[in-house]
Amino acid sequence: MIKNFSPATVLPFESLISYQEGQVSSKTLAQDKSHSLTLFAFEKGEEISSHDSKGDALVIALDGVGEITIGEDKYMLQAGESILMPANIEHAVFAPERFKMFLVVSFKR
Repeated sequence: MIKNFSPATVLPFESLISYQEGQVSSKTLAQDKSHSLTLFAFEKGEEISSHDSKGDALVIALDGVGEITIGEDKYMLQAGESILMPANIEHAVFAPERFKMFLVVSFKR
């Protein structure tokens, strides 16, 4: 089930999460054994350090600019762009400026 989202209400998607000074904010919309849907808002200079995941992770940029590291490679993502971080590969997210993203993780079953 989808949570933290008003049903039958039209909203700008990026407005569902707000920036918080000095931190990374997150809001889970859904999570179970097969998938996870999460919104993130990174204040400038904040990051999620390198880690791996058991699922493929699709990042959809909603606002600002984010630096996505996959393995040893770095990619700059802007609003409207997306990138897939494959399962079991180290990845990280850094916000050189404020950055909002929607993360969809699909776990192998």
